[in-house]
Amino acid sequence: MKTLLNVVGTIVICMVLLLVTLRFTGLNPHGDTPGPGSYPGLWLSGNVVTTPVADWSFTDHVQTVKLQTNSWYMIPHSVTIWCIAYNGQLYVATSGAATRSWPRNVARDPHVRLKVGNDLYDRTLSVVTDSAEKEGVLQARAKKYSQKYPPVNQTFTVYHVMPS
Repeated sequence: MKTLLNVVGTIVICMVLLLVTLRFTGLNPHGDTPGPGSYPGLWLSGNVVTTPVADWSFTDHVQTVKLQTNSWYMIPHSVTIWCIAYNGQLYVATSGAATRSWPRNVARDPHVRLKVGNDLYDRTLSVVTDSAEKEGVLQARAKKYSQKYPPVNQTFTVYHVMPS
């Protein structure tokens, strides 16, 4: 019994040390495009930007961003996702909200961290319910990604990226 407690204690200590190390070094998602070949990560690393962003159109030249959400088990979950600038505002969208972890995390806690380049932005995501705004964002998405992904009939959940 004492040996079992020592083994379990050693495993717990190693796991805590691993998580502390990962917290400080980050563990960004692997891959530059969502989907196959891309793997989720934990904490995002980079330079935290605290100044307000008035116009997100600079992301028109950025294909993907990294998104860190807060999981129910208190360890961050980060993924690579597409981003859409529309009317100077930033949006993200997914066609698999019911099957992906990050939309479920956002539904529970809308506070997220975005990584654009090497800059980190603490933001809040809000589901777009206005049909005209959603349609405008999806048209901007189709225009931005038309060469990679031709338009398909999918149901998208669109999120507005707002200040925290």
